[in-house]
Amino acid sequence: MAPSLEAIFWDVDGTLAETELEGHRVAYNQALAEAGLPWRWDRTRYRNDLGLSGGRERMALFLTDHEGRPPSETLLDALVAAKKRHYSELMRNGSIPLREGVARLIGAAAAAGLTQIIVTTSSRAAVEALMAGSLAGVAGAFRGLISGDDVSRKKPDPQGYRLALDRAGLDPQRVVVVEDSAQGLESARGAGLTTLVTLSSLSRHDEVGVFAAAAAVVDGLGGPDRPLALLHGPACPEGQVTLSWLERLLPAP
Repeated sequence: MAPSLEAIFWDVDGTLAETELEGHRVAYNQALAEAGLPWRWDRTRYRNDLGLSGGRERMALFLTDHEGRPPSETLLDALVAAKKRHYSELMRNGSIPLREGVARLIGAAAAAGLTQIIVTTSSRAAVEALMAGSLAGVAGAFRGLISGDDVSRKKPDPQGYRLALDRAGLDPQRVVVVEDSAQGLESARGAGLTTLVTLSSLSRHDEVGVFAAAAAVVDGLGGPDRPLALLHGPACPEGQVTLSWLERLLPAP
């Protein structure tokens, strides 16, 4: 008999909401403008830079490429602080909605008594801003948050997911992770976790083969008015991700 589902671990950026291009990128550009710097991240460059995990790390790379030398820690500190402020304002205003099916599935999991934990490379402040904005209606469903502030090694390293497992005392065989990127998938699988990949506006451009280790790959969580497209995994006749379908993804004992 297959194990029963006890928990869902959620990534944030691209998974709960499409926050990368119109959230983080916009906030970075506002910080650069505020500092009097002439460069801006366009969508193509930002998409490419997402191969490097961590906002501070990406900002350092971006400035190094434009200035020909690494930025000072003082400048980097100021830019990161300004970016966090601008991003928080965007998120608290609810300017970026949750993805289709996210609130529905979070609510269903909460009603079923499942443990739900956020595991992200974003800062705690960034997640809390989203919780105060678009995520406010279901924010109380989460029992834990592992942010980039809590780990020394960010995704694709599995440290964050291992920490979530340890803190919650969960059996990894009874957890499903919802991720949107190859980095996130590698991180979750490194912790021995079953992973559902829900392609985002960024990752849908990737070859499906990079998600071969996922238990299933879909274009979204789906809903009554927008059934999901299944790219890999067991048939989903309801056209939307449900708790019973997630349970089917768990490994046989």
